[in-house]
Amino acid sequence: MHLDHSPTTPHRHTHSADALRPDGERRALRIGLGGPVGSGKTATVAALCRALRDRWSIAVVTNDIYTREDAEFLRREAVLPPERITAVETGACPHTAIRDDISANLEAVEQLEEALRPLDLILIESGGDNLTATFSRGLVDTQVFVIDVASGDDIPRKGGPGITTADLLVINKTDLAPHVGADLNTMASDAKAQRGALPVAFTSLASPDGIVPVRDWVTERLTAWRAEAAG
Repeated sequence: MHLDHSPTTPHRHTHSADALRPDGERRALRIGLGGPVGSGKTATVAALCRALRDRWSIAVVTNDIYTREDAEFLRREAVLPPERITAVETGACPHTAIRDDISANLEAVEQLEEALRPLDLILIESGGDNLTATFSRGLVDTQVFVIDVASGDDIPRKGGPGITTADLLVINKTDLAPHVGADLNTMASDAKAQRGALPVAFTSLASPDGIVPVRDWVTERLTAWRAEAAG
């Protein structure tokens, strides 16, 4: 694995769940976004950055197997200043870098925090993976899993750790439902059956306000994170 900048010699990490930085200040809230290829993870990250950047200090880490394409897309779209966006090339299945060996991602997160502090929020986007993708709690504090209606309205009932355990499930591209024969009520019912009380957000990023339910959920997490620091 490597980053898209030239770091000093990396050291290996297994856990860094401490909420405090070495200087004793509370670090940024880390939110992981995972989901299958094409579900809209990068578009969700972009929309969140646009919706939150005027209120919070944000940085992004993207993961791709052999490219930096997602980071380059975010930079082209100017969702944040370029120094706030960095990339990790995993060189292997995406879940490896977000769950099994988090060292490259953790290094990227810590370097952003050191260079840009104080940061409020770091979004860590996984490369496209399957329904088993989950983040190590040594890397992120909370996680979002993104699926889309174009993949079929049976996706929620297929389950898998990404769907059943993510702190927020996002069902994206609802505007396509009539065109692909997807029943949103069925998806909502199946998601509830799989997730119980865990929240589900339906989004259509083709709409200017389509990110609102995810934005509001992230804002709640951030507000609680800062309140804990103040307490």
